[in-house]
Amino acid sequence: MGTDLHAPLGQNRPPRRKRRLPPFGSLLAALCLMAVAGFSLYTSLIRDPLEKTAPVETAAKAPPATVPGDAPAVDDATPEGMPRADPQSGANVQRTLTGDGSVVTTYAPKSRDGSGAVLVAGNQIGQDPRMAATPNDTLLETSPFGRLPIVSPTGLRPMDQYARPWSGAHGTRIAIVVGGLGLSQTGTQRAIKQLPEEVTLAFAASGNSLQRWMQDARRSGHEILLQVPLEPFDYPANNPGPDTLLTSQSAARNIENLHKAMGEITNYTGVMNYLGGRFLASPAALEPVMRDIGKRGLLFLDDGTSAQSKSGTLAKRLAVPHAFADIQLDGELNADAITRKLDELERIARRNGSAIGIASAFDESVDAISAWCENAATRGIEIVAVSALANDPKRP
Repeated sequence: MGTDLHAPLGQNRPPRRKRRLPPFGSLLAALCLMAVAGFSLYTSLIRDPLEKTAPVETAAKAPPATVPGDAPAVDDATPEGMPRADPQSGANVQRTLTGDGSVVTTYAPKSRDGSGAVLVAGNQIGQDPRMAATPNDTLLETSPFGRLPIVSPTGLRPMDQYARPWSGAHGTRIAIVVGGLGLSQTGTQRAIKQLPEEVTLAFAASGNSLQRWMQDARRSGHEILLQVPLEPFDYPANNPGPDTLLTSQSAARNIENLHKAMGEITNYTGVMNYLGGRFLASPAALEPVMRDIGKRGLLFLDDGTSAQSKSGTLAKRLAVPHAFADIQLDGELNADAITRKLDELERIARRNGSAIGIASAFDESVDAISAWCENAATRGIEIVAVSALANDPKRP
């Protein structure tokens, strides 16, 4: 027999042949070993990405001395091209050094003192109707005569902030200004309630409860003006009231009286004359007043009753926003006569593109204007506030 039953199992088997990996398998194994070794070396050399980074330490320096009005100093240590925070932005700025050596800048709002709601005001043309009766504090300065209008540090003018928005269409536009508000309680209340909100209201500086009426008018959507008493030709027989601006007074006294009037209310876009034929005809008396009005970001509306008025010439030379009324609507206090004047105002507007009419807050005037305005839109007429028609040097 060719077999030995007593031999240990497997001792007489032929030796096993070694298995050899194909060339492709060897290459793949080598690449895997290299990848593992490379990853181990990379993780040993870099920081943990979740490790907390330390802020860049900078030496504490005292802020440089500045002179009021100077531009804020720029830190020379700031890397080139790194964004800088606006000093008025109210932001906290933190720069952090990351693991790869780059600097990350983080901006966060600063905490404020106190609690409750905060009104954030920005530069805009017109005012949110919900806040129309609230003055913008950045447009006011305190004076011995009350709070006076000024241009804000950012260049916002009261004329822009308190203007009534309009469509901007190049159609036929008409502005109607009703003055004398504040002189009669019932007349003022009736005018604010009945006149369309597109009609501009002018408050007499010598009126009563002006701040209250101003708030009612603004809440109702009206743009408002301040009427300042100026000297007429027949003064003192015809006296516009206390603190009238006079050609015989010094410029300083007239400016003082102007500021007394300006301090009576807020939220107006401009100043309108009350009478004043002689004062408007005197460049020497009128120029300081026009200059102060323009400096405060207000417009000046000339009621057009004085053919000798120099307001337009001075406004152009001093770059003061200016408007000139075309028609006095209620020279004859009769509803039919006022309606005819309104129709004449419409013809002027169709010929020139725009027109301005003025009236006083008499019952007949309020009724006629209200009725006439009801159908104006159907005739292709847009009733706008007077600021929309002012000749404004800053308007593009």
